[in-house]
Amino acid sequence: MTVPQAPEGWRKSTVSGGQTNCVEVGRAGDGAAVRDTKDRAAGYFTATAGQWSAFIAAVKGDRFEV
Repeated sequence: MTVPQAPEGWRKSTVSGGQTNCVEVGRAGDGAAVRDTKDRAAGYFTATAGQWSAFIAAVKGDRFEV
């Protein structure tokens, strides 16, 4: 995915509270960007809207092991 502009609207889960060892999600074009809160300067990865939707569906469908 080509990101036309820098991701914006970064947010992290309210479940993480004041912790800094989390990930943040931001809007990147029509998709999403994800970065590590411990090292925001390290960059981020992006996903298209379809990829992000598939990932969220997998998380909600409990398809990952803890």
